[in-house]
Amino acid sequence: MKQSIKYALGLSGMAALLVTLVAADHIDAPSSAGTSADIADFYAFEPSEGSDNTVFVVDLQSNVLPDLAYGTFDEDVLTEINIDLDGDLIEDQVIQAIARNGRMYFFGPTAPEQTGLTSMVYTDTPLGDVEISSSMAIVETTDAGVSLFAGPRQDPFFFDFFQFNAVISPELDSAPGGFLPAGEAIDTFDGANTMSIVVEIPNGMLGTPTATNALGLSVYKTWVTTNRKQ
Repeated sequence: MKQSIKYALGLSGMAALLVTLVAADHIDAPSSAGTSADIADFYAFEPSEGSDNTVFVVDLQSNVLPDLAYGTFDEDVLTEINIDLDGDLIEDQVIQAIARNGRMYFFGPTAPEQTGLTSMVYTDTPLGDVEISSSMAIVETTDAGVSLFAGPRQDPFFFDFFQFNAVISPELDSAPGGFLPAGEAIDTFDGANTMSIVVEIPNGMLGTPTATNALGLSVYKTWVTTNRKQ
């Protein structure tokens, strides 16, 4: 009972929250660059072969070089994992995450009342919440077998950013050899952080996957959006 009361108080005023999507390629939109509305990478996978769970990882705000500090989760930004179950590329289920007072609150999976460029927080379908990690990784596992995490993680994306800029430079001789081989390329973001949101959830809570990947495995069609309160 204490947990449900605390949960309701912490989310007071959110039930009618309407947000409008801020969508852009990574770091290209001035309104989202450098904030947790900026989607860097999105991963969806089985934690092990034959598992009945799916893991969703959303990495936000990763345009941070190692000598700079990472940011925090913006409380005006709703992160939404969208899942298409019938192949029409329209979300049939959503999992939502929004930060409040040092915790990340999760909702869903639920069928959204509206799709596309607007959304609202479905506080009537609480999935769980977890303290936002700082120096130590904190994972919360619910009674339903859902594991939740939110906080900084090292950027997993290998990218030689400066060589890339040289290759696409209008000066034709800036990178005459093109991209560098694996042994010479430099991971520009080695040691840099992203602000990560992770959900591991039983497939039975999502619905039956209807897509097939290149390996012939059944998978979910899924994508992620961020929505900023307007």
